[in-house]
Amino acid sequence: MLKTVIIIGVGLYAVASAVMYYAQRRFIYFPEPSRTLPQAAGLPDVAERIIATPDGEKLIAWYGKAKPGQPTLLYFHGNGGALEFRSASIRRYLNRGRGIFMMSYRGYSGSTGSPSETANVADAKLAYDALLGEGVSSQDIILYGESLGTGVAVQVASEKKASGVILDSPFTSMVELAEKFYPWLPVSFLLKDRYDSMLHIRDVHEPVFVMHGEADDIVPVEMGRRLFAAANNPKDIITIPGVGHAVHDDMTFAIINLWIDKLRSAQATAAE
Repeated sequence: MLKTVIIIGVGLYAVASAVMYYAQRRFIYFPEPSRTLPQAAGLPDVAERIIATPDGEKLIAWYGKAKPGQPTLLYFHGNGGALEFRSASIRRYLNRGRGIFMMSYRGYSGSTGSPSETANVADAKLAYDALLGEGVSSQDIILYGESLGTGVAVQVASEKKASGVILDSPFTSMVELAEKFYPWLPVSFLLKDRYDSMLHIRDVHEPVFVMHGEADDIVPVEMGRRLFAAANNPKDIITIPGVGHAVHDDMTFAIINLWIDKLRSAQATAAE
């Protein structure tokens, strides 16, 4: 009887592992595929851009231009929703004079194809090049990663020049994060999209700012602290008591904009 129970248990575990392996991206990405024009989302001064990829896909991005002397955020969003869900954040930055270029991953917001780490990082680099093509210099680009997007932003920053890097609710690696949610699975062996930010952060030499809510129940604040510790100088971190995962409100908006102002002021002084 015991032998039978063990065999059944092993079999069920193997089946569950197989299901998780083949369906794993359904547990990582939660795209909203509908395409909305920025004007319909209350952003009349934002333009839609379409980025063609080498493998034949088309990516939707929203672009709001910066006012003279202001930086542009190249924004990589989290793993759920669509561009229109972030229209309030876009409006806040534009009202402050910042520019913003927000790319949607494959399968999101009308972008074609399916998301993966390889595709998302490659597409993010195309978005960076597209922003340069808009006439924005690398010295005026701030890479912004939100949650899943921090794994993208770190890899872009490890290869591309920018004014700075903002990591909003970052994780150390997707493997470590998955182990938190699925401790019974051999995720280190199964996971395809690993987003190993702890590996790539050491190649980032732009100023880094980490912001993390201390009440984050999705990505533990300790991950943000560890990633910050591994980052090169110059770097700053703010952890916010009582705040959850990737919260975008007046307080966090003010914190980010204060850091941007300090960054730009320090860089202007250094250039004199």
